[in-house]
Amino acid sequence: MRRSSTRKSGPANHASSVNSSAVDIFRSASSKAIIKELERIDNLFHSYANKSSGMIDPEGIEALCSDIEVDHTDVRILMLAWKMKAEKQGYFTLDEWRRGLKALRADTISKLKKALPELEKEVKRSPNFVDFYAYAFRYCLTEEKQKSIDIESICQLLDLVLGSHFRPQVDMLIEYLKTQNDYKVINMDQWMGFLRFCNEISFPDLSNYDPDLAWPLILDNFVEWMRAMQS
Repeated sequence: MRRSSTRKSGPANHASSVNSSAVDIFRSASSKAIIKELERIDNLFHSYANKSSGMIDPEGIEALCSDIEVDHTDVRILMLAWKMKAEKQGYFTLDEWRRGLKALRADTISKLKKALPELEKEVKRSPNFVDFYAYAFRYCLTEEKQKSIDIESICQLLDLVLGSHFRPQVDMLIEYLKTQNDYKVINMDQWMGFLRFCNEISFPDLSNYDPDLAWPLILDNFVEWMRAMQS
C-alpha cells in the first residue's frame, strides 16, 4: 500500500515541479523586461536632464516638447506633469518621470507621443478632470507659501484648461476678470468655483444661479456684471 501510494504521487509531484519551473521562468523573464523598461525610462530622463541639478529643467522640457512635437504651452504638457504628479513648475525629477512614464507604458519618445491621445481621454474623464483642474492651480503656485495667482496668469490658465470645454463661459469670465478692479489675485476656492459654475449654471441666461448657495463672492459679482450687460 505504501509503495503504491508513493508511485501514484510521483507524476503529480513531477507535474507540480514542472509548473513551478515554468512560473519561475515566466517571473524571471517578466522581471528582466521590467528592469529593461526602467532602464530605458531612466536613460530617456538623463537625455533631457540638467547634469548639475539632476532634474529636467525648462530647457530640457522645451527639448522634450520639440521631440514629441508639442508646443511647450500646450495643455498636454500640463497633463503630462499631472500624470507625473510633478511638484515644481517647469521641472521634472527622476521619481516623477518614472511615475508618469511607467503609468503611460512609455519608455521611448515614440511611445510617449502615441500615449498622449489616451492621456487626454483619461484627463477628461470625471473625476479625473476635477483633480487635473485643481492640480493646474497648485502647479502654478511657484513661490513658497503662495496661495493665490495673479489675474493675468489665471486668465491664461482658464483659457488653457477650460477653454476647450466651456468656451463661451471662459471668454466672458476672462473679459470680466480683465475689466474688474476688485480682485488682483484668485485663490483656490474661487478657482474651483469657476469650474462648478461652468458645470452647473445655465449659460448665458444664468436662470438657475442663486447667490444664496454659497458661491464665491467674485461669481456673484460676475453674474451681476453679466446681467447688467444683457439688460
